[in-house]
Amino acid sequence: RFSCRASGGGLVQPGGSLRLSCAASKFTLDYYAIGWFRQAPGKEREGVSCTTSNDGTTYYADSVKGRFTISRDNAKNTVYLQMNSLKPEDTAVYYCAADRVGYCSAYGPHQWNYDMDYWGKGTQVTVSS
Repeated sequence: RFSCRASGGGLVQPGGSLRLSCAASKFTLDYYAIGWFRQAPGKEREGVSCTTSNDGTTYYADSVKGRFTISRDNAKNTVYLQMNSLKPEDTAVYYCAADRVGYCSAYGPHQWNYDMDYWGKGTQVTVSS
């Protein structure tokens, strides 16, 4: 099956930065909307960011707006999530996923969970001193 694999996580101090990468298996990411998600222990998975396939419009959850940036490198068939000013509450397993329809739902981050078609393994991000 098609899948998206997240990588680049690790341990970082509060205020630090990480860049996560999303790689596709068997398809080209630039034709899909791409979303980033995270799930903390004991919590529901939440949408973090999403970017459309047509015009590259980007969207962010209020909790990360101004700190995280989603971007595409089509030459590398990779989507990134640059995470700056990290906080302990950002600690979670981060996932990326692809939507073949190519848009990010206007209903917001919660709806993105239901719209994405292809998922894969996540990467652990831990923010602590």
